[in-house]
Order: sequence, then C-alpha cells, then structure tokens
Amino acid sequence: MLTVHTERGTSIVPANRVAWTPAGFTHHHRAHGDTDMRIVFLAPSFARLIPDRPAVFLASDLAREVLLALTGPRNYDDAAPDHSRSARSRLVRVLVDELREAHEQPLHLPEPRDDRLQAIARLLYEKPADNATLTELGKTIGASTRTLSRLFRDELGMTFYEWRTQLRIHHALVLLADGHDTTRTAYACGWANPSSFIAAFTDIIGTTPGRYRTSRRTTTRASQLPTVVGSSK
Repeated sequence: MLTVHTERGTSIVPANRVAWTPAGFTHHHRAHGDTDMRIVFLAPSFARLIPDRPAVFLASDLAREVLLALTGPRNYDDAAPDHSRSARSRLVRVLVDELREAHEQPLHLPEPRDDRLQAIARLLYEKPADNATLTELGKTIGASTRTLSRLFRDELGMTFYEWRTQLRIHHALVLLADGHDTTRTAYACGWANPSSFIAAFTDIIGTTPGRYRTSRRTTTRASQLPTVVGSSK
C-alpha cells in the first residue's frame, strides 16, 4: 500500500487502486508493507482528459493488465516491453479511457490551508484516537464551533466528522498494511468497538478489514499492485 502526499493532501492507495497526480504538484510517496508499485507518466495530451487534481481510482482488470504491459515485470525501464511508440500510445489511450470510466475512491484526505484547521489537523494526525468534539478542539485552539464547521465545509468540502473519519480510515489502512489485526486497529484509530470500525471501513473501502488483510496475503503481487500515474509536464 502507498501513501502519496501533495500540497492538496494525502492519498491512500491500497491494492488495485491508481493514484493520479497532475503536473505542477509537489509530491512524494511512501510504501507500507510489502508493496509492488508501478509508475506511469502521461503526456499533456492524455493528462488533460483526467481530473486536474489528485485523485484515487479503482483499477479495472483491463487497466491493471495495461499497466503491467507498460511497465514490465519489475517496473524497471530496461525490463519494460519494447513497444513501438505507436503501440505504447495505444496502450496509454486504453489506460486513460479506463481511468475516465473508473470509480473515484474516497481515499484522498484534503489538507487544510486555514491556520485554525491546520492546528486541529496536527492534533488529530498525532492522536487519531482522540475523540474530542469540534467544540472541545475549538476551545484548545481558540476558535468557535460555528467558525470551524463553516471552514470545514467551505475549504475541505466535508464536515469535521467526515474528515476525521477519513483520517482514521487512512491510519487504519496503514496499520493493517503493517500487520495489525482488526481489533487492535479499531481501538488505535478511535472507534469504540471493532463492529463500528468494520462498518465505517466497509462503507469507504468496500470490504471488511479482515477480508482486506486476507486479500493482501493471498493475492499475487502483480495482481494487487498499487500504481502512481502522473503527468509528465
């Protein structure tokens, strides 16, 4: 699994997902657990067909096979298949078409720009299990609940509780990738019990934490690769 960081926020990229990073975004990524990552760069003519912001997509079987065809068995330039320029262009076009039709995943956690929201974000990044209410956090940083609620909606496009849940799911995916079990992960991320964690995780990821962990162990590396696709200019 990967985390991809840009000035807009952090994307979590589990197995069978594609992280899209447009040109102009400073970014870095980090692998968690055993990860086989592929990187593909798109020319501007293809990049403009995809959203102009960082995003995570669910990879179709066809998209995954195209990525393998473009990158070779180990994602090394000298190991990639020797496609002609026209053949590679056709493969990239198929990939772009698949991404345009793919379901965008709710796996991008937007980064606050307002100083007050950044202060709250720092507190929760350090302690994801903190169950303080927005009112309590507001008192800590000297801002009213009404002001903070408005800032979350206007700047991040979600409520505080939606943002915190997203943060906790991100943290949970990292812990699961590092080998933690469901119960330990639930409490480490602030859920009152494993059942509520399983429900929230399934709602966002589309499968239970247990099945997610099992699929990581039983699926071949090539079939579960996370991928970073970026624009070349």
